[in-house]
Amino acid sequence: MGKGYIAKLSENVNRMSVTYQNRYGHTIAGDLYTPKDLDSTKTYPALVVGAPYGGVKEQGPCVYGNELAQRGFVVLTFDESFMGESSGEPRNVSSADIFSENFSAAVDFLGLQEIVDREKIGTIGICGSGGFSLSAAQVDTRIKACATASMYDMSAAVRMGLNEEQIQALKEQLSAQRWVDAENGYPEYIPYFPETPLDAVPEGLEEPTAEWFRFYAIKRGHHINARGGFTTTSTMSLLNYSLLDHIDEISPRPILFIIGDRAHSKFFSENAYAAAKEPKEIYVVEDAEHIDLYDRADRIPFDKLEEFFKQNLK
Repeated sequence: MGKGYIAKLSENVNRMSVTYQNRYGHTIAGDLYTPKDLDSTKTYPALVVGAPYGGVKEQGPCVYGNELAQRGFVVLTFDESFMGESSGEPRNVSSADIFSENFSAAVDFLGLQEIVDREKIGTIGICGSGGFSLSAAQVDTRIKACATASMYDMSAAVRMGLNEEQIQALKEQLSAQRWVDAENGYPEYIPYFPETPLDAVPEGLEEPTAEWFRFYAIKRGHHINARGGFTTTSTMSLLNYSLLDHIDEISPRPILFIIGDRAHSKFFSENAYAAAKEPKEIYVVEDAEHIDLYDRADRIPFDKLEEFFKQNLK
């Protein structure tokens, strides 16, 4: 499986490592998936697939890229800036703006490929990438159709359940951490998951922490470049940035929200759906929790994704 890919590559698919620049000058590392029977004299619809928040291209995105390339799409997966094999220092920084920009940078790259039809480019955002991909689509009209799977709106998530006093206390804590980081010369980063995969999820963990461990901490989804969490002060960016304030402006381009019926995160998609304008759809996957839409090919509705994009990228 090469660089720690969590799924085997189909014998009918080619995967090529690529790099390109975003508008901040970061070198973005990606994987380009194409069908082996691709006709280089033709152009194809293309999809950008973003990893869950804190994840890398070798995890969930490789499952999507492998399957959708077999269905006639050119698929680009990538590592966010400061993550995985992409550049950006310090490492493990999160930026709401840059993470959204990286979807547009992926569109740049795809649109320069002779095998890609520039008018047929869509996005799939898994978990936190769902919010970042929609944020990009709010302003980047080259994105013609959007799908999300187990979407998280990270700008809403950091404030979730906090009252005004608690938010102020969080800001004070983060502001004090800035002094510590400045004095140390580097930002605090505390990994969430072990360096090597566990044999089993530790007992006694509450949900959804236990769910994160069911993917990231065991062999199912563990990757050395996805230890979880970001630099402590990264939260300041999300506190100050509302990702989906303009989701209604994506219309008339369509949005498909895919959720598991048992997903703890359903409300993020439901809230975004309510704020978006038509055309829009929520598709519920039976017997699926949040992380099942990362990697379970028997749960991810690839038939629905194929139908959605082939209908709307034309």
